[in-house]
Amino acid sequence: MLKVGLTGGIGSGKSTVAKIFEVLGVPVYYADDAAKHIMNTDAELREKIISTFGAGSYVNNELNRPYIASIVFENTEKLALLNSLTHPATIRDAERWMQQQTSPYVIKEAALIFESGSAENLDYVIGVFSPLPLRIKRIMERDNVTRDEVMKRMSRQIDEDIKMRLCDKVIVNDEQQLVITQVLALHQQLLSMGS
Repeated sequence: MLKVGLTGGIGSGKSTVAKIFEVLGVPVYYADDAAKHIMNTDAELREKIISTFGAGSYVNNELNRPYIASIVFENTEKLALLNSLTHPATIRDAERWMQQQTSPYVIKEAALIFESGSAENLDYVIGVFSPLPLRIKRIMERDNVTRDEVMKRMSRQIDEDIKMRLCDKVIVNDEQQLVITQVLALHQQLLSMGS
């Protein structure tokens, strides 16, 4: 089975592309959603988060997101520390999930495929590229945030051009080219590679 990564910067439309693959019957692992679940259910990870960020990290056995956000989002070192705890647990969970699948290929959708080190466990990586002004507009509308807040979020991810150069294939999501056509062509290619 082929293990395929799907990545792109915030606002690129990678979740939309992942949903198209799902419609085609391809199993998709959503790393961000899984990480949120794992941070609540993985006892070892919970202990590490509490010992690193304090007892306020959890309230009623749930991750105290506002508390954690207040610590990590203004401090890149603390964010890197949180990621260094969370990423290995998420990578392990994704590996277990992939082993349970029976399709010719599976997709792991994650914003930080290269940053987290999970690209090492994948056979092929797809990037979703959108022009910066379009990404900014999408995030401002989706999350009801200011341009400055969007730029701050983007500054935490590696440069989009570098990320796309690291990918094996890039889907262009610029509202000019049809994304579905690109996904269908890639789907056929991945089916032949995975069988």
